Amino acid sequence: MTSQKALKVGIVGLEFGAEFIPIYQRHPNAEMYAICQRTESKLNEIGDRYGVERRFSDYAEMLADPAIDVIHINTPLQLHADQVVAALEAGKHVGCTIPMATSVEDCKRIVDAQRRTGLTYMMMETTVYSREFLFLQDMYRRGKLGKLQFLRASHHQDMTGWPSYWDGMPPMYNATHAIAPTLGIAGHQAEYVQALGSGSVFERMKGNYGSPFAIESTHIKFLGVDLGAEVTRHLWAVAREYRESFDVYGAIRSFEWSQTESGKHVMYLGEAASEIDVPDFASRLPEEIRSFTTAGVYAAEGEAEHRSFVQGGGHGGSHPHLAHKLLMAVLGEEEAFPNAVQAANITCSGILSHQSAVADGEKFYLPDWTLSDQQPLEIPLDEDREPAWSGEGALI
Repeated sequence: MTSQKALKVGIVGLEFGAEFIPIYQRHPNAEMYAICQRTESKLNEIGDRYGVERRFSDYAEMLADPAIDVIHINTPLQLHADQVVAALEAGKHVGCTIPMATSVEDCKRIVDAQRRTGLTYMMMETTVYSREFLFLQDMYRRGKLGKLQFLRASHHQDMTGWPSYWDGMPPMYNATHAIAPTLGIAGHQAEYVQALGSGSVFERMKGNYGSPFAIESTHIKFLGVDLGAEVTRHLWAVAREYRESFDVYGAIRSFEWSQTESGKHVMYLGEAASEIDVPDFASRLPEEIRSFTTAGVYAAEGEAEHRSFVQGGGHGGSHPHLAHKLLMAVLGEEEAFPNAVQAANITCSGILSHQSAVADGEKFYLPDWTLSDQQPLEIPLDEDREPAWSGEGALI
């Protein structure tokens, strides 16, 4: 870091959002300035616990505060588009939890607002800051995986006990945890999707979104390269332990996610397989927030954790990386990732996959405004030359 400026941060939504308060409080380039929650009892409980004095129960009033530099949104997904656009138009930089929105039209509203204002927008996607993603991205960039040949990802989750607006939601409306790592590992973009819907949700849910499917599985063709991915998502009526996973198949090495929470990830070198432990990447962060890659805020205080954190296994140590990246992007020292266009490509891949499933697998192309001139990092197959190592540690 070169800047010593402390950005004033306002957090909206204090369930999952409360996880980030101590991170911003300890970050050398942030001032945890304000919080916003509709329920005043919750607002005051969190404010008192963490010593945040500036409190709002009305989002519009928060946006009217000229001191706030950055708004970090952690509200229900159906509110994201309106709240993001309002924040950008109020002159605030924005980080927003996933998904970007729940319609293609709302994703475009955000892209247009970001371009119009020139302010930072970042989708706070945990999987592309998890230790597994950072590990595999690093291996790929160093040529250890070789040419990418295929990627697979899944997000299996039982939403029992979550708020009722989730009931019957099309699985691919909230699939960014699975889609983002397949596109992000080498900087690819989705060109088109083709999807299959399978099984059925409970009868009482089918009318909520007009979607019958228990599982949706999509194939994503990447733009400009001979590469694609398969992504599977479910929310209801499927017997499966929680799993956010992605597999990477390279010409030299391949990685497969553990089948269970207690299992081990597997790395292959040719046909040789080895169980591996993925390293932590806290060293990439300011020293003040490194501890948050291995312990959640609530867990550190011995209190009940938010459902998404418990089920997501701590989100792979991603929270401090997300907060740091957002702050550095606002300060102009790094690029936001995923930025508005990248977030739209990721999110619309899921939304259009649902449309494809409803249309019996019809091919849906991503809109032009979800595509940028970014070029992926590609390692040609004819350069994949590496000794067939043996011995301890050879596979990584």
